[in-house]
Amino acid sequence: MTALRSSLHHHGGRRLVLAPPMLWLLALTAIPALIILQFSISQMEAVSVARPWSFADGVLNLRIDFSKYLFLFSDPLYISAYLSSVKYALISTMCCLLLGYPFAWFMARSPEHMRPLLLMAVMLPFWTSFLIRIYSWKGLLANNGVFNNLMIGLGIIQEPIAMLHTPFSLTLGMVYTYLPFMILPLYANLQKLDVRLLEAAADLGAPPWKAFWLVTVPLSKNGILAGSMLVFIPSVGEYVIPELLGGPETLMIGRVLWDEFFGNNDWTMASAVAVVMILLILIPMALFNQVQERDTGGQR
Repeated sequence: MTALRSSLHHHGGRRLVLAPPMLWLLALTAIPALIILQFSISQMEAVSVARPWSFADGVLNLRIDFSKYLFLFSDPLYISAYLSSVKYALISTMCCLLLGYPFAWFMARSPEHMRPLLLMAVMLPFWTSFLIRIYSWKGLLANNGVFNNLMIGLGIIQEPIAMLHTPFSLTLGMVYTYLPFMILPLYANLQKLDVRLLEAAADLGAPPWKAFWLVTVPLSKNGILAGSMLVFIPSVGEYVIPELLGGPETLMIGRVLWDEFFGNNDWTMASAVAVVMILLILIPMALFNQVQERDTGGQR
């Protein structure tokens, strides 16, 4: 009886602790997502969204409209915007991984008294407004900006290079913004790596590159996946960076979503675009969770 009472008390306390964050997620995530889903299957009236249901003479009438989704998958503009968003998100994720992994490894292998300083250096950009940091790149990459003037002054080039409003400037801005999100989970994972495994691989005759590929990389897989998700997911729906640094060749779904909401005032189409974007983001998250569950089950 005492054990049963203790178990009920334990589970009751656990539910009490979990209730506030669950209610928070329900209020600020689930309910807005359901509202967007409702808008996406509704019809747009003059200045408002019609409800997809109505009551008349005690009968519930449903008016579900899937035409927005059919139009999304048939119109080349939306398909191109989705593919472009995924492409630049993947490119940014790969660049962040290639740049972030060596730095995270350097941080993890640094002396302990240096690690807080290096960690602060990674987080230092967050002390400045995101918008200001992205807008400053316009002054650096413009035709009469710092980089072009410096190269012309050094005699490297004769004419300014068009760097702003190009795929290069978009990728540069996204890598600069999301690189810390790649470094931090990699550092947390690599810091726990047992160095004796690398020493054992070296004793068995493995060269450093082979020990890195066969020992370090597999053991840091969770950090790689976590960092990739933290970079890829916000990059897909990014709006500010493509708006300030991108150009006509870098149309992304975040800009299309903004135009539908505030330019065309078509909330139903914009909601359908948002629902498809959410589903696009949920796919890598589901794959990540599947890998995590498989690894957890293997460890058990």
